[in-house]
Amino acid sequence: MVTARLARLLLALAGFVLIAGALPAHAQAGVAGQPLGACVLRDTGQRAEELIRHPERFDCTTTQYKLGPGTYWAISRDIGQVSRPDRPLVLRFASLWQGGLTLHLLYGDGTIRSSTTDRRGITPFIQMGAIAEQPIPVAEAPAVRALWHVQDAANVRGVMMGVLLATAHESATANMAMAALYACFAGMGLALIVYNFALWCAMRHRFQLHYCALLAALMAYTLSSSGALAWVAPMVANNDRLRFNYLFLGLAGGAAAMFTRSFFEDRIASRWLDRSTRAVAAMVPLSGIVVFLFGAINLRLADAFYTLTILGLIAIVLPTLWQAWLQRSNFLWLFAIAWSGPIALAILRIMANLHVIGWSFWLDNSTVVSMMFEALTSALAVAYRIKFLRDERDEAITREVLARRLADTDPLTGLLNRRAFLDQAIGRPGEQQLLIADLDHFKRVNETLGHDGGDEVLRNFSRMLRGIVPANALVARLGGEEFAILSHAGEAVEPNAVLARLRAARMPFDLKVTASIGVCLGPLTSDVDWKALYRGADSALFEAKSAGRDRARHTARRAA
Repeated sequence: MVTARLARLLLALAGFVLIAGALPAHAQAGVAGQPLGACVLRDTGQRAEELIRHPERFDCTTTQYKLGPGTYWAISRDIGQVSRPDRPLVLRFASLWQGGLTLHLLYGDGTIRSSTTDRRGITPFIQMGAIAEQPIPVAEAPAVRALWHVQDAANVRGVMMGVLLATAHESATANMAMAALYACFAGMGLALIVYNFALWCAMRHRFQLHYCALLAALMAYTLSSSGALAWVAPMVANNDRLRFNYLFLGLAGGAAAMFTRSFFEDRIASRWLDRSTRAVAAMVPLSGIVVFLFGAINLRLADAFYTLTILGLIAIVLPTLWQAWLQRSNFLWLFAIAWSGPIALAILRIMANLHVIGWSFWLDNSTVVSMMFEALTSALAVAYRIKFLRDERDEAITREVLARRLADTDPLTGLLNRRAFLDQAIGRPGEQQLLIADLDHFKRVNETLGHDGGDEVLRNFSRMLRGIVPANALVARLGGEEFAILSHAGEAVEPNAVLARLRAARMPFDLKVTASIGVCLGPLTSDVDWKALYRGADSALFEAKSAGRDRARHTARRAA
């Protein structure tokens, strides 16, 4: 039981790790190639031809984000390799927020080759993993170093980061590996959306829709953060792609908060926790919208607001899990297992965004890995949750059936009571036969055997009636020692056979018990028919008792 509760704790952790761990990738660079690094210098009107030959002027020690936004020069360390037709070289670096980028390449023969991006920024150079890649033109002389002119850099994480020198073959291999990783998540995400939406159509549980919304937003985020959006829509500027990262991830964060709230039992969330969760579920998408709309004005401020809301998203996890633990939630352990990895990575991502720890390519690209882990585990968690819901439903149905059965049956004999008998009897199609049986001198039976003995006689008579009537017949105790048997006229019960079985039945202390029976035939489609049929059978019962008891009488006429 402790393990089960702990696992549901982990399931809530998994969605949040996925979200917080999926903070927009401002700085992504591939691991294919050799690190070059980059030093920066604020642009004050210098000329590229001069700066590219004097790398000693650049600052290589100050952390880049501390220099603030603006236009910068960034220079690489010496390359010293030849880009040949059979082995072309490329420069790979992180995709960052910038207004424009000009690359200057210095060759060993003293020539400089330059290229400038258009209004789309580095969109034409984006590879899988949102890695920018610029080719080094083929030349006979070796490339000495690269110099970039970075216009309007937001410098939230840096000006030029993760610079690598790679071959075209290494680049293609990295693209294939990243494409396989993203495609794996996309396939799982699509399958889980179909799976959970189908379950929602059948079961209508809110957490299923919230989880579908979470996966849909994350798949949209994967499209933009992976760089695939630059391939699908090459006219979209790279800064706009980064804004979509914020927007989609903000929507995913809101869906994750609502999924966590609805996944656990209602008793888990106190009033303040419920309000906090709803506030966070509104604030995280709002922060994504703020960055999307106003990031171009002041990305640093918008990014800080966004990071704080993601912190709020993680902050509600601990009290939610604590409440789930205190309330002995059935779903704590799976939630904790599914979301533990994403939450841990999310915390590290936030620490990197706040510059507590350094930037890392694998940390920056941990989102898709954590999403895949969460998707696999959450599929089990949702199935486990549905199993409990099914069990709860079945238990509720069983209780309802038992309660209805208790309300419809006579507690002493187990036969239908008068109300349930009339509910089922009135409206039966075709000609019906009604037998009213009354035990003879039952007061003497109680006086002879006592009330416990009299109750046993009633139970024995009831069992005998159930054993002799057709399967479609209704048997009820109308009250006291009076019983009713209703059957279709084509399956009529022979009253003398009932009397004979009663005479032969063994009663307490071998007491001989007899009964009188009145029989009437007629329709039973309405309450009026019932009253007429009952009056006829009751009149026949009175005639049987008047004639000496232990016999049956039929009415001389059919019930009208």
